[in-house]
This record gives sequence, C-alpha cells and structure tokens, in this order.
Amino acid sequence: MKSTTPLAERLRPSSLDDYIGQRHLIGENAVLRRAIESGRVPSMIFWGPPGVGKTTLAFIISKQVRRQFFQLSAINSGVKDVREVIDRARMSPEAPILFIDEIHRFSKSQQDSLLGAVEKGLVTLIGATTENPSFEVISPLLSRCQVYVLKALDKPDLEILLQKAVHALETDYDKKIILKETDALLQISGGDGRKLLNAIEIVVDSLDDLHGKDKELVVTNAFTTECIQSNITKYDKMGEMHYDIISAFIKSIRGSDPNAALYYLARMIEAGEDSLFIARRMLILASEDIGNANPNALLLTNTCFDAVNKIGWPESRIILSQTVIYLASSVKSNAAVAAIDAAQALVRQTGDLNVPLHLRNAPTKLMKDIGYGQDYKYAHAYQGNFVEQEFLPEAISGTTLYDPQDNPRERELRKNLQDKWREKYGY
Repeated sequence: MKSTTPLAERLRPSSLDDYIGQRHLIGENAVLRRAIESGRVPSMIFWGPPGVGKTTLAFIISKQVRRQFFQLSAINSGVKDVREVIDRARMSPEAPILFIDEIHRFSKSQQDSLLGAVEKGLVTLIGATTENPSFEVISPLLSRCQVYVLKALDKPDLEILLQKAVHALETDYDKKIILKETDALLQISGGDGRKLLNAIEIVVDSLDDLHGKDKELVVTNAFTTECIQSNITKYDKMGEMHYDIISAFIKSIRGSDPNAALYYLARMIEAGEDSLFIARRMLILASEDIGNANPNALLLTNTCFDAVNKIGWPESRIILSQTVIYLASSVKSNAAVAAIDAAQALVRQTGDLNVPLHLRNAPTKLMKDIGYGQDYKYAHAYQGNFVEQEFLPEAISGTTLYDPQDNPRERELRKNLQDKWREKYGY
C-alpha cells in the first residue's frame, strides 16, 4: 500500500554513513566529520542551495553527539520563540542543538536575541541559509560560527538517490520500476535531492494511474517532462519554485525583455519575496550583464537597494519596477565578468609571479637601494596623464584580459585603449 508520507521524508538518512553528498565536509577524515565524531561541534552556518541536506545534516549531528534538538523556521518564528528555546536550554545538562532554517530571514533584532546564548554556550547554533551569510547574518553572530558551504548534489549522488527511491516505490506499488531514461529527472532536479524525489514520486504515481494493471512501470524522458509540466504545483510543494522564478527574472532582464522581467517581479511581490533579495540579485546583474556598457546601471541599482532598505513594502515595488525596466532596457555587456574570470584563470595557471621592481613599494632605504620603485613613471606627470610602461610581470607581458564589447560606451573605451597602448594589447 502506498505510503502517505512524502518520499523525501521517508528516505531522509539518520546517520553520516547513509548521508548522500557533501563528501568535502563529511567524507572520511573530512573536517566536519572529524568534529562530529569528536563530539565537539561548534556553532555553524550551513550555506548552500535548497535540497542538498542542510536540515538532515543538522539532525544527524544532534543524534551523533547525543544532544537535544530544537528546530525553528525563520519564516514563522520570532524573538519569543527563540527566547523560549533558550529558557529550556538553561535547564539542559548539555548545550542543545538549535537549528534555524532560513536564518537569513531573521531580522537584526531576532539575530541579536541569539547572540548571548551562543556566546555563553547555552546552545550550539546551526543555521541554514541559501543566501551569502556575509550579507545576511550579523557580524557578531557570524564571527562566533563556522561557515560550511554545501554543494548541489552531483550526478553520482543523484543516481544513488534515484536507486533508493526506486527501491522504496517498488515496495509501495508492488511493481517493477524500470528507469529506461533518467536525463530528464536529473535535469529537473538541478542538483536538488528533494526536487528529484518529488519528481520521481509524481512520475511513478502518474504511470501507475495510466498503467495500473501492468506489472512494470517504465520511466522515460518524454513522460517525465510531460508529467512534471502538468503537475508543477504539486511538484513545487516544498517551495522550490522560488528559485525558478528568480532565475527567470534575471534571465529576462539579461535578455532585454522588460515585460517578462516585470511579470516575474510581480510574481515575487505577490508571493511575499524579500525585497532586498530581489534588489541584491539586480546589483549583481548590473555588473555581470551590463557593466561598462552602461556604468549608470550599477549606480542606479545600488540606489535602488538603499531606497528599498529604507522604505520596504508596498512602496518599494515602485522603485524595484523602475530599476527593472531600466536594467532590462539597457545595452548589455558581460565583459567585466569575462575579464575577472580570465584574470583568475591566469593567476591559477601562472602562480605568484614577481611584481616588476619599478612597481614595488619602497618604504625603507634598503628597498630603495635594491631597486624597489626605481624608474617608476608617475602617469600624471606626463601629457594626457599617461606614459607607456610595463605593469604586468614579465612572463605575461602583453596579455589581454579585458575585451571591450561592441556597444557605444565600450567602443569608446576600446578607442581610448588603442590610442594609449597602440599594438601592445591588440585593441
């Protein structure tokens, strides 16, 4: 008989050995595994995408170190709930584990209410967040926590999870389940284990409805795609559509479609999305997708972020709308992100090359005597505030990292660089 408990909940592991993924943290001799096995776990923040096992890992830790486990969700818990847990913790012989899901949704005052208990060791805090804790967790609390980055599940992890799911579902339906094709399931999951389990459960249930008398249920890519598209609300019962909407929002702005971008903005507003979350994503986009093709984009978006922070809902929707229209309608360039990607790749390839002597700092007489800073040409002392000299290490002299793209503003930048550097960088 089919279980009424969701598959994701039934397959939730209860030990480190059954846990799937995050080998960099809980694999043999990994840093977090050693801490857990020693019984000395610090307060910590788990930062990673949804469905990668943050809640499960917190529960396993509490079980492994034999501590009482309290769980709060930042969506529906407040300062009162936190204080109640802390009061109960005072009566516990050992500091219990306090797990707070979506800790980034706690306000500053709510996070402040945790600080004293964490500082005094009354509780061991484990916070889970999908957002960068450097921006979302107050500095005093963050400084008392170890941050662990959890990664999306890779293909081998997802395939292991699929086999576990098939075994459980075969027991449920008393039928053989054949995974003829799995590409669609893996793609739909996006590295999210919960999404994968929701999807396979819906697909198998739909197959059983259609072929109830058959002893075998065959999963194909075509049926999986059709099934999930027609059951999107059920599939998204854990709220993962939040991430699909923000993805569509950013891609619509990048694709210069203000109408679609406004539609997805409205979807987020109606769903009660955090306005700062939206503004922060637009800040990243302003540099990543527009950059120097229109430098005002970053300035306007930063102003939007500040204004939204001061005003809040519902009026901030107007500021967000204005900024979305501007960004979507703006000329685009990803030259800034391409340039820093290329620069980082070059650094990883070439290592720590010596800085040319004439560019080095020379705070002491000895450094001056051995040539530090010698022959450096001060650009402002020359006509046009420019003089040609070497700035890169000798081994990579002439390497071009910034490639201006074909838009009015960057054509102007290319012309300026051509005039200065002539043939050196190929501008």
